[in-house]
Amino acid sequence: MEEKVVGTTRVYDGKLVKVDKLTVQLPDDATALREVVKHPGAVAIVPLDTDMNVLMVRQFRIAAQQQLLEIPAGTLEPNEEPDLAAVREMREETGFRPNNIQHIGGVYPAPGYTTEYIHLYYATDLVEAPLEQDSDEFIDLVRMPLSEAIERVASGEIEDGKTVAGLLRVARMLGH
Repeated sequence: MEEKVVGTTRVYDGKLVKVDKLTVQLPDDATALREVVKHPGAVAIVPLDTDMNVLMVRQFRIAAQQQLLEIPAGTLEPNEEPDLAAVREMREETGFRPNNIQHIGGVYPAPGYTTEYIHLYYATDLVEAPLEQDSDEFIDLVRMPLSEAIERVASGEIEDGKTVAGLLRVARMLGH
């Protein structure tokens, strides 16, 4: 049931993503076209403080045309290890560094058209250790009880896929 790539044409080469048009051979030997967005990968972190509040960020997302409530996240730098990227992104977006961080799997947010894979983390024992935010990001830090965040997932108020996946995995791990 696999598709075999028999031809590739790069149609866009951007700062963050690249887009390839692929010709693939299907299992029945017919061919088809596929468009694939090449992405370097990302990390997303569910940080919990000692009061079981999750540190989240609210920011405007141009593709969604609205502000979204999300867990801290960011793109991997070239040759950057995901564990180190998770700590860096936590510090940039929340101003806190986790003393304990655990990889809890990952997600493909849209495998029909992008190679992006998001490594998910659970972070605790948070200490203040801010890094300068990216100059093109405008982020508000939001703390809320994990239970409230899960309720907002259930109600559909939290719509960001990586946030839904991360929050549900951590809630399940903690028996919520």
